[in-house]
Amino acid sequence: MNYSEETRATLLEKIQAAMSEKRFQHVLGVEKAALFLAETYGASKEKASVAALTHDYAKERSDEEFKQIIRDYGHDSDLLHWNNAIWHGLLGAELVKQELGITDESILQAIRLHTTGAAQMTLLDKIIYVADYIEPGRDIPGVEKARAIAREDLDEAVAYETKHTLAHLIDIEAPVYPKTIETYNRWVAKK
Repeated sequence: MNYSEETRATLLEKIQAAMSEKRFQHVLGVEKAALFLAETYGASKEKASVAALTHDYAKERSDEEFKQIIRDYGHDSDLLHWNNAIWHGLLGAELVKQELGITDESILQAIRLHTTGAAQMTLLDKIIYVADYIEPGRDIPGVEKARAIAREDLDEAVAYETKHTLAHLIDIEAPVYPKTIETYNRWVAKK
């Protein structure tokens, strides 16, 4: 991967043009957290940077645009029953590939899984999943504990985030995407 300050600056320009200033600041926070985690756990800092910067590239796209992508690209029609919280990761990876020219599958997978997690996650997947939760701009119940856990044990951080995200979804009586249940069963449930 040929990633330099110049290519990062170009990527930042494109990303910033695609989102609000608040979302852009979030993305920069996720990058900061992802770089720390990559350094701590021995992952590629370049890939962590690119995945973090692009993870929410499609977050502010319209529902109609996502529905059109689902129809046009032959995705499972069940996806039409979900919403932006799911679409911006799963389908956003395709937009990152098409519009930004990022083709590294490990980066695209980390984007796809950053909200739902998965039973099987690579180190980069876990870094982006956790970094999105613990980035410095987040102010949610339990985030300080999540940050402390992430400094010590990335798998435990995945479990903590998954458990608290699922509890929140249950508390607000929101539908739970099946992959989130798979993530819970793999990383949280005691066998």
